[in-house]
Amino acid sequence: MAFELPSLPYAHDALEPNIDTTTMQIHHGKHHAGYTSKLNAAIQGTDLESKSIEDILTNMDMSNAAVRNNGGGYYNHSLFWTVMSPDGGGQPSGELADAINSAYGSFDGFKEKFASAAGTRFGSGWAWLCVHPGGKVEVCSTPNQDNPLMPDAGCNGKPILGLDVWEHAYYLKYQNRRPDYVQAFFNVINWEEVSKRYTESK
Repeated sequence: MAFELPSLPYAHDALEPNIDTTTMQIHHGKHHAGYTSKLNAAIQGTDLESKSIEDILTNMDMSNAAVRNNGGGYYNHSLFWTVMSPDGGGQPSGELADAINSAYGSFDGFKEKFASAAGTRFGSGWAWLCVHPGGKVEVCSTPNQDNPLMPDAGCNGKPILGLDVWEHAYYLKYQNRRPDYVQAFFNVINWEEVSKRYTESK
């Protein structure tokens, strides 16, 4: 199999009370595992088997629903787990903080923009912080399991922070209160990892 389900970098209960244990167990062990197995099935016997997930998504045939949905689901969740931490929260520093301040005036300005992108995404999807060549950052959102690596996705930068706003990511704890879930996410963001991704991508 070309792709394997990545292990969580922390225990299922590590993000309590912001993200509950049962949701983490189902989200990682069922949803992400499902995207992984279906992606492998979709690319089996094709030239995509030898490519990285980034190559697959960047050169995506957007009419190929199986690869688009499951490849996006695989990549998006693989990023999602790493940009959260039990020791997260706070604010970024250094170059990333400067880029955020340049784009949105302040960290609070960024939070407002990101929360709006997550909260106003109709139905299922993701909110993103992306970086463009040269270091400029941009907040955007995508539907379903699409992401900014895909052609014509919206902001077309390199995603360094993503928030899953599918109902399966929050409904057990937050029900229809998506804004509460979005605010809780800020308490677990692993800014060290996001800053590392920023430095590598700009």
